[in-house]
Amino acid sequence: MQTIYEKILLLVSTPLYAIIIGLEVLLTNYGRRGHSHHGVKTKPDHRSGGRRPDISRLEPAGYFPNGTRRIQTYTWKDTFTNIYLMLLNGGIDLLFRATYLIILDVCYRHHWISITNVFSYWFLLLLAEDFLYYWLHRWDHEIRLFWAVHVTHHSSEHMNFTVGFRSSVFQPLYRFVYFIPLAYLGFKPLDIVFMYSITQIWGIFVHTELIGKMGWLEYILVTPSHHRVHHASNPRYLDKNMGMFLIIWDQLFGTYQPELSEEEYQPVKYGLTKQPEKTDPVNIIFHEWNSIGKDLSRKDIGWKEKWHYLFGPPGWSHDGSRQTSDQMRETEAGTDGKPQQQGSILI
Repeated sequence: MQTIYEKILLLVSTPLYAIIIGLEVLLTNYGRRGHSHHGVKTKPDHRSGGRRPDISRLEPAGYFPNGTRRIQTYTWKDTFTNIYLMLLNGGIDLLFRATYLIILDVCYRHHWISITNVFSYWFLLLLAEDFLYYWLHRWDHEIRLFWAVHVTHHSSEHMNFTVGFRSSVFQPLYRFVYFIPLAYLGFKPLDIVFMYSITQIWGIFVHTELIGKMGWLEYILVTPSHHRVHHASNPRYLDKNMGMFLIIWDQLFGTYQPELSEEEYQPVKYGLTKQPEKTDPVNIIFHEWNSIGKDLSRKDIGWKEKWHYLFGPPGWSHDGSRQTSDQMRETEAGTDGKPQQQGSILI
């Protein structure tokens, strides 16, 4: 079922992943000293008797100029969880691939236009697929039914290359639906899958604290700085920077948020706003589904409320006992004296 392009991509990317991850492990563990606070060096705070972050050297984000490590980026349990979720996702994708390729092929047979220029074909496929992925990813965050699938990717409290493999296990069962318009626009099904695989490689490499801001590339591409924001559970950072390869979609549709220094905001905190109580192999996948089941089984609410519990934004509640990401931002803005810096378009 794999094309020759995918096989070449697999042969090239696999050793590259191993080398990059190995380098990250070495760099993040070499000369590790002192305390840490999510990528920001700490120094004594005599007022509190403890330690407070020192943002005087914010870049690069993973280590200091003298090689001193800031945080423990890897743990055995978290890394094995990432691999476990990747294998489950890959297995489901392989089992279901024939089905979604047949569906895409049926649509392609009725395509509306043909793009004959090779450069235009691949460039437009990159733009169109990345645009559609943006909406897939955004709705995975904004609709609780899909968030229950995607939440596994965000449940790690670390940020490293292996978190990029921490897959949304059941996403292959519906991801192809977003790409059906591509088939009608004249893009071949195998080319659609191949392009997704290419952009996914970039999507994996932005999961790191070792790389600071990347200059002018910050205006065009999704960078590690952008993606650290995306994985943060700080209220201002929730549901921001949804793109896989290009950041322009976030700039256009109001979900862009730059990474701020502690002077402007606060240190990045990874993971969920409420971590699952148990992180065993079953609960790490199904904990949000269990919560949905409890909400839908309530006897004191009607069908309208149950609809919102399933298709509303994560955190919605009929009695205000929980908060959505927008409500968390509103609460923070009312209690935090620091001004909100919204996602303005970078031009």
